Amino acid sequence: MRLILFYVCIFLFICENINAWRIFHHGRMVGGNLGKPFPDKPQQLKKVSEQWFMQNLDHFNPGSDQKWKQRYFVNGEFYMGSPTGPIFLMIGGEGEASDKWMTQGTWIDYAKTFKALCFQLEHRYYGESHPTPDLSTKNLQYLTSQQALADLAFFIESMNEQYKFDNSVKWIVFGGSYPGSLAAWLRMKYPHLVQGAMSASGPLLAEVDFKDYYRVVDDALTTSSDTCATAVKQGTEQIVTLLRHMIGQRNINELFKLCDPIDQSIKNSNDVSNFFETLAGNFAGVVQYNKDNRIGKGKSNITIDTLCDIMDNDKLGPPIDRLAAVNTLILDAYNQTCLDYKYDKMIGQYRNISWDSETSEGGRQWTYQTCTEFGFFQSSNYTPQNFGDKFPVDFFIQQCVDIFGPKYNKAFLDASIRRTNTLYGALNIDVTNVVFVHGSIDPWHALGITQTQRQAAPAIYIEGTAHCANMYPKAVDDPPQLNAARVEVLELIDSWIRL
Repeated sequence: MRLILFYVCIFLFICENINAWRIFHHGRMVGGNLGKPFPDKPQQLKKVSEQWFMQNLDHFNPGSDQKWKQRYFVNGEFYMGSPTGPIFLMIGGEGEASDKWMTQGTWIDYAKTFKALCFQLEHRYYGESHPTPDLSTKNLQYLTSQQALADLAFFIESMNEQYKFDNSVKWIVFGGSYPGSLAAWLRMKYPHLVQGAMSASGPLLAEVDFKDYYRVVDDALTTSSDTCATAVKQGTEQIVTLLRHMIGQRNINELFKLCDPIDQSIKNSNDVSNFFETLAGNFAGVVQYNKDNRIGKGKSNITIDTLCDIMDNDKLGPPIDRLAAVNTLILDAYNQTCLDYKYDKMIGQYRNISWDSETSEGGRQWTYQTCTEFGFFQSSNYTPQNFGDKFPVDFFIQQCVDIFGPKYNKAFLDASIRRTNTLYGALNIDVTNVVFVHGSIDPWHALGITQTQRQAAPAIYIEGTAHCANMYPKAVDDPPQLNAARVEVLELIDSWIRL
């Protein structure tokens, strides 16, 4: 079992000594929410080299002529040279772009069918696309979804000119998670450049207090077992009881393998909140990616069933012991020796503005975007739920202030969220030739369109699947509803290309 988990760690590209709260934080997995797909026979994959595009730093200041180099990939293996396309563009998001997506995944299957030329553009400030010398708060002013959409628009225009595409060229864009939102917004904002968009697991509603996130996590646990969620609730309540006494606190130190004794932090509400949120994240991270195919067909993975088998096993002891067993499982999976919950240590890491810092892989950048545009804070404010009430939304807003400064307070965040929803329309987005794909297990579906509101922009809601499941390579054990969704998307793309 340890060997299997070690390879899970390798496949997820998680390196040694990453603290637990950096593995899954603010609903984001280290490396980004769309994982890298891994085939059974990687030696058969075509090597796709990176290329660089000269991009504008500030698209909305006509007086600025600052430029920077943005990374992209291109695969012309299936393209027949037609000046009208089709051209497929995979939108990069809150993590490093990967050449692995250039040769596999459902969009590549579609590219083979339609003989499409394929591009992938890395999102500014993520991966190797560094627009500024560092990640200071001042420099992060250029990290916005609006700038990212303009990056995509100018990239498309440049490629149209470089490849001498016809004016009737058909660009189809693909995005999963935050890029799923960008895909829909790109079609809405630049319909003269984009013919259609596949938006997978994209949250469209900006919301400070995303309390429904853990409602979906609770519901997901019940798909495996009627008693699993109850055991989680009981275990959480037992932790609360033990924290009231010194002996209990010392038991928690040992049970949950804490890097620092919690009896020294019991009066520090931020440390306590971080501890409870991390334990909840042990379940949320697994639920969000339950049974996806990111690590390749036939590879073992930690699933909801894995966690519920532990929580339902009374031979392991009372529910708190089972919670501890889940915690150990996750620590082992990511090669961790102890659980680091210290708030000040976390804040210190996220304050590091260097491109060489651990959080520069995307943690600081995504936190900035949540603090300035989206919110998306997965709080414990939903009731009743099973993970306690120790990480309210104010805990997350305080992180914005502590990392980026006093300006980024509740009033600032509330205004920012209103602005985002005004710019894009939230769940009332008025757009055509977009398909919204969501899975019922994915907590992010609570902020997306899961029922068709306009026939020209249908929704596909896949029962029993998780985050961006339709984007990963096909597997022999994929459920029929997932395969049907992929076919439905293919038919929609065909209709957009024929328009």
